[in-house]
Amino acid sequence: MIHNSDILLSGRNIKKCFRTGAGEDFYALRGVDIDIPRGKLVILKGRSGSGKTTLINALSTLDRVTEGEISFDGEFYSQMNDAKKEQLRRNEMGFVFQSIALVPIMNAYENVDFALRLCDSIGKMSDKEKDERIRHVLELVGMGERIHHLPGQMSGGEQQRVAIARACVTKPKLIFADEPTGALDTETGIKVMKLFRELIEKEGITIVMTTHDPNLMELGDVIYEMEDGELIER
Repeated sequence: MIHNSDILLSGRNIKKCFRTGAGEDFYALRGVDIDIPRGKLVILKGRSGSGKTTLINALSTLDRVTEGEISFDGEFYSQMNDAKKEQLRRNEMGFVFQSIALVPIMNAYENVDFALRLCDSIGKMSDKEKDERIRHVLELVGMGERIHHLPGQMSGGEQQRVAIARACVTKPKLIFADEPTGALDTETGIKVMKLFRELIEKEGITIVMTTHDPNLMELGDVIYEMEDGELIER
């Protein structure tokens, strides 16, 4: 694999095998080759069970691959130990999930602050800088007026906006979003997608998201389609 400065994340011949209850091998990923360019919105589309989430987990180091090689910003995962991978996720990656997963007893500000405290760069920031960063990202996602609201006092779309603010507060290079609009209506889903585009433009973040909603495809820069563990088109 040759490192290209325009490519943030790259994978070659990625395979992931699971052992079924019957003792048979099942390949959820079947030799995937993929490149994620910097500063782009990359969409992985495909029906449920096509391998989208398995690929996201592999690309984000959350799961080990059976075969193949993945590199992030020129560094190979195979040369990283678990501590290094955890550090990579904590400092260079952000995550947005369909389930949103905000802490219910924390307000919007506290949820975003919690993510910032897990980042290694926290020690280099003053309290004033941390406060400014948290307020900035909440303003960026349109939640600046609701920083003291609990998740239970927000709509689903508002909760997802806070989750996005939480994902980008550490200034990651890459955000993984697994079906981030799956629990939202189409109109709210499109608003979330447009928010992703704003983050790319204003924060310089790269975003990789999965979806099976055809209404969202036109908002992506690069689209990969998955079927039975393989990329079938770009």
